[in-house]
Amino acid sequence: MAEAPAHMTTARNHERPAEYASIDERPVRRAGVVMPRIGTVAVTSLVLLIGANLVSRPDWSSQAQIKTKPIGFAEVVDKVKPAVVSVRVKIDAGKRSKESSTRPKDSLLDQFSRRFGQSEQSAAKSSSHGRVLTGQGSGFFISSDGYAVTNFHVVEKADNVEVSLDDGRVFTAKVIGTDERSDIALVKVDGAGRLPFVTFADDAPRIGDWVIAVGNPFGLGGTVTAGIVSARGRDIGAGPYDDFLQIDAAVNRGNSGGPTFDTDGNVVGVNTAIVSPTGSSVGIAFAIPGATVKAVVTQLRDTGKVSRGWIGAHLQEVTADLAEGLGLNGTRGALVAEPQPGAPAAKSGIESGDVIVSINGKEVRDSREVVRNISTLPPGTTATIGVIRNGEEKSFDITLGNLPEQREANAAAELPRQKGASVPRFGVSVAPVAAGVVVTSVDPDGPAADQGLATGDVILQADGKKIVGAADLRNTIEAAQKAGKRAVLMRVKSADGIKFVALPLVGRG
Repeated sequence: MAEAPAHMTTARNHERPAEYASIDERPVRRAGVVMPRIGTVAVTSLVLLIGANLVSRPDWSSQAQIKTKPIGFAEVVDKVKPAVVSVRVKIDAGKRSKESSTRPKDSLLDQFSRRFGQSEQSAAKSSSHGRVLTGQGSGFFISSDGYAVTNFHVVEKADNVEVSLDDGRVFTAKVIGTDERSDIALVKVDGAGRLPFVTFADDAPRIGDWVIAVGNPFGLGGTVTAGIVSARGRDIGAGPYDDFLQIDAAVNRGNSGGPTFDTDGNVVGVNTAIVSPTGSSVGIAFAIPGATVKAVVTQLRDTGKVSRGWIGAHLQEVTADLAEGLGLNGTRGALVAEPQPGAPAAKSGIESGDVIVSINGKEVRDSREVVRNISTLPPGTTATIGVIRNGEEKSFDITLGNLPEQREANAAAELPRQKGASVPRFGVSVAPVAAGVVVTSVDPDGPAADQGLATGDVILQADGKKIVGAADLRNTIEAAQKAGKRAVLMRVKSADGIKFVALPLVGRG
């Protein structure tokens, strides 16, 4: 059995040493105090006297009760609950079906909904005007004049939005603006007079801090749950700006769009997703950080849309294999797989193979952090991007563009008709094309398959050299091995765009 740390106690720690076997023979140690040797009867009398004294002092007893009483959240709930609303939506089913068919199947919302089943617009019913989809979520007022925050996926394509207050009042709300990338929407209620509202926290919560979720789970309305922040900076695959808080407060279907509060009653997040095999809470929920929500809502309120800074480069993570191929010490930064032609990065001089390591003097750990930091800067501003190129640090001043609404589609390479020539060391067959060599087959047990290379991918470069045929690729591999390199860095064009792949040389014949 492993030895217990010094600050922990075990059952063995509580065993009485042999020399203290009888309290009549040795001093008694309690909480670091040495008591004189007294008889068993005397000790019993002492305990009874102390107990009698406590009973005869009601002020002591009440103080003890106060100290042991659990800390609750009633005061915070009383303060914030009136500002939390239930959101109900209606949408024409035929209209939704038609519009959904025009949305790309790999849109961020579709990926998000498939993974977490978070679309609250799921209950269909018949009406005299045809099938109508109804749904419900949560939201909260952020101003006394009726601006309220909820999730994009709650009000997406809604024909009618109603908000119900905690006091029973119901109002029709207008959608002011939405942002699919962050899953945030801003709605507005008019004619309700001065409304209760809540504010965003100035600081992000720490892991382990108490949080309170208020919302409308399963249409019950006004439900309060509590838990702690389990983790920060979670990437759940919902989009490129993932930076979620993970909480263990109970969050269920219908809580989407509702606020997560700290113990001072300030908003630290907006509940947006859960992980659950049953569709109900299992203690893993995700909230959009309050700072992100505040920034998005400010733009939605001012302009009805969100503009984000953009450099126009396809980025990828720097893995250990890629770092080896690039000659880097460690896996920091984001590898520029391909600057888009005419985009700000290309105009400033950033090239494929550069590794972005800082933005405006602040170090960045990975590609997600690069994307998030750039997106917080307004289009048109100048950012200083620090990169490592061929082992040397360089910096470039980039005038940021505006992030396009839609991602450009990437066409897969057309396979040549001739049979590919084998490259046994990597477990692939390739054939020449205009830009390089295309992969015609992949050995599922080979190193290329392990690194994600697939049929149809085009190898553009290997070890920094342009590849024009299978023999050229084999020669480059042999030269890299003779030079003592552990991996060959290849620039590859795939269906998802340009990427770098590091294929190992060690241990392969």
